[in-house]
Amino acid sequence: MRTIKSFTDIYLSRKYIDFRKGINGLSTLVEAEMELDPFDGALFLFCSKTKDKIKILYWDRSGFALWQKRLEKEKFKWPTKMKDDVIILDAHELEWLLNGFDITKMKPHETLNFSAVS
Repeated sequence: MRTIKSFTDIYLSRKYIDFRKGINGLSTLVEAEMELDPFDGALFLFCSKTKDKIKILYWDRSGFALWQKRLEKEKFKWPTKMKDDVIILDAHELEWLLNGFDITKMKPHETLNFSAVS
C-alpha cells in the first residue's frame, strides 16, 4: 500500500457523489466527468453530499484500490466555492483536508526554483 506522499497527482472532484458508487462507478466518473485517466496512478477524491464521508480511488499496478473515511461528528471542509469542477491538490493539502482544515484558506509559501546563488 502506498503512502499519500508517494502520489504526485491528486485530483478532487468538487461535485458531491452518490456514495453507493463503488470502484466501477467512480472510475467511470473519473473518465466521463473529470475527463482524466483512472489508470494513471493518481488519487481521485470524492465526497458525500452530507460532507461526512470521503472516498479516494486509485489504480495500483494490478487493480483499483478504494479508501473511505467517515467522520463520526465533524464535516469535511469541501471546497465548494471554487470555479473549477476538478481541483489539483498536493499531498500536504490532502493531509490538511483529511485532518479537517479548509484547504482554500491554507496556502504555503510559493515554491521558488533558482539555478544559481548569484
